[in-house]
Amino acid sequence: MYLCSQIHICAHMRFIKKLDIFILKTYLQLFAGTFFICLFIFMMQFMWRYVEELIGKGLSWQVLVQFFYYSGLTLVPLSLPLAVLLASLISFGNLGERYELLSMKAAGIPLVRILQPVCLFAILVCGGSFYFQNKVAPEATKQLATLVWSMKQKSPELEIPEGIFYNEIPGYNLFVEQKDPETGMLYGVMIYSNTGGYDDAEIVLADSARLQSTEDKMHLMLTLYQGERFRNMDTKSGDMLRANVPYMRESFISEVDIIPFDGNFNIMDANLFSGNAQTKNLTEINRGIDSLAHVVDSTGHATYNTMQASMLMKKLPDGHPDSIQVVEKAMAEDAVPFDTLYAALSDDMKSKAWKNATTKAQNMQSECDFRKMLTEDLNRTFRRHRMEAHKKFTLSLACLLFFFIGAPLGAIIRKGGLGLPVVISVVIFIFYYIVNVGSEKMAKTGEWNIFSGIWLSTMVLLPIGIFLTNRANKDSVVFNIEGYRAFFQKVLGLRAKRRLNRKEVIINEPNYPQITQDLEQLSADCAAYIKRARLHLIPNYWKLFFRYHQDKVVVGISERLESLVEQLHNSRDAVILARINALPILVPDAHTRPFSNPRRNIAAGVFFPLGLLLFFRVWRYRLRLWKDMQEIQKLSKQIIDRIRDKKYE
Repeated sequence: MYLCSQIHICAHMRFIKKLDIFILKTYLQLFAGTFFICLFIFMMQFMWRYVEELIGKGLSWQVLVQFFYYSGLTLVPLSLPLAVLLASLISFGNLGERYELLSMKAAGIPLVRILQPVCLFAILVCGGSFYFQNKVAPEATKQLATLVWSMKQKSPELEIPEGIFYNEIPGYNLFVEQKDPETGMLYGVMIYSNTGGYDDAEIVLADSARLQSTEDKMHLMLTLYQGERFRNMDTKSGDMLRANVPYMRESFISEVDIIPFDGNFNIMDANLFSGNAQTKNLTEINRGIDSLAHVVDSTGHATYNTMQASMLMKKLPDGHPDSIQVVEKAMAEDAVPFDTLYAALSDDMKSKAWKNATTKAQNMQSECDFRKMLTEDLNRTFRRHRMEAHKKFTLSLACLLFFFIGAPLGAIIRKGGLGLPVVISVVIFIFYYIVNVGSEKMAKTGEWNIFSGIWLSTMVLLPIGIFLTNRANKDSVVFNIEGYRAFFQKVLGLRAKRRLNRKEVIINEPNYPQITQDLEQLSADCAAYIKRARLHLIPNYWKLFFRYHQDKVVVGISERLESLVEQLHNSRDAVILARINALPILVPDAHTRPFSNPRRNIAAGVFFPLGLLLFFRVWRYRLRLWKDMQEIQKLSKQIIDRIRDKKYE
């Protein structure tokens, strides 16, 4: 017996290990595919931001490869959370759709144990993301920033169009009527040059020309054929609108102009961007935070001392006391009001005092604006360093949180493939991205605390992941549409309808004579209740909330009605089935009180605004019950007439 139990335990342990391999294999294949898809999407979005720097610059393929390589490295930390979410949702949705997840649970394996191998992998991805952001991404960001800035400084490729002026060559406007792509010849050339300034403008007309780049790509060689050159000779007047401005006219058969034009791609020094927080690892960021904190404190103390010395004027530069101190001293010794001292001054002294005060106020305002600009720039750099340090943790932790959202969600919805899981993943990620960007912006401007702004998205995802994992582990149907429909029907007071179809096989035929008697008695009871209860009148507020009594008559009518509907559902008559589907579904207690708990009724009645809304809701249910009772009488008569017409026994 002991040996058999040990064999069973060993077999069970082997099964769990094979199950871990199976789940990991299923997940890793999807993770690899979703990661590269997400990375490609983010790279395309990133490329559109710099499309103007890429097009028309004549960049070599080596430069483009470097651009895509470094941009891909910087986008890896952002692609990992979405890839984890999408892979978790699809993989566990596939397991649920193929009933493999149900088989595992039937074998006694809880969902938490099923998630364990993928959870360990998500933890590894989380750690790898942090290492990547701390070691690889800063250097890639620095190289990418250097490359993008160099691309912006790169001169555009010479592609002269026909029929319009081309102004990409500095100091020149070039017009070409026609060009020959095979020979490179330009025909009908007009050149407007202002390299010497607008007063020394020059116009060249030529029948044809050829534009070539020198071997070092530092100059352009423009060879002109059969043309004329016009140059302004009066450069001192500066009046180019006069009709009699003297100019020089020169005719030529062939002429060569050398134009400075740097067509090379020059990489800037990457150390220019080393002060950016995104190009630093965690150690460098902490070191920079300490240095910036010291600079901010020093600047603050220096600003305070300067403002106190120069603006509050404790002592004037020439050693004489401030006039404000003189006035305060005089007022303290002689007890003379300030208005009296001011009135004793002459008009010139008053005007001089006002001018001095205005000048000091303007100087103070200018000094404050200048100090504000310095301190804001320092504070902005300081906040960005602290934000970048927090982001290395939050973006890594998002991988683990997205796993605890995607895996339970896939187990709940039980839908795989690239349909519904992709839609849900995109919606969740967009929600996370909006919260993250919005809170980060508030933290960047200083309106929010840095910790709250950066960690808000994590604090939002954490309870969602806990809730979904708990619901999935308990096999709770979170996305049951029928359950939500019934809930909102109850809250909003919407009427539920019967949907009874004809049975293919009927074992017990309805007892039509007894049903006829029961329907007649039910109709009579409904008529008597309508007459006695007077449902069309407004209810009593006090009795409704503070003196509740169950309406046993309506409860009995509802139970008898449902019993008759269940018996008539065995009928083969389509007309009778249509009539019972039209019978209303009664809510026995909705017309007597808003809640089943007496304490809630009393609390709702005390809070008058809420009680008033519930009061009108109950009145609405009374009117509905009144109409339902009348409808029951009418349909009961129609069913009885149908039974008698067909002579059902």
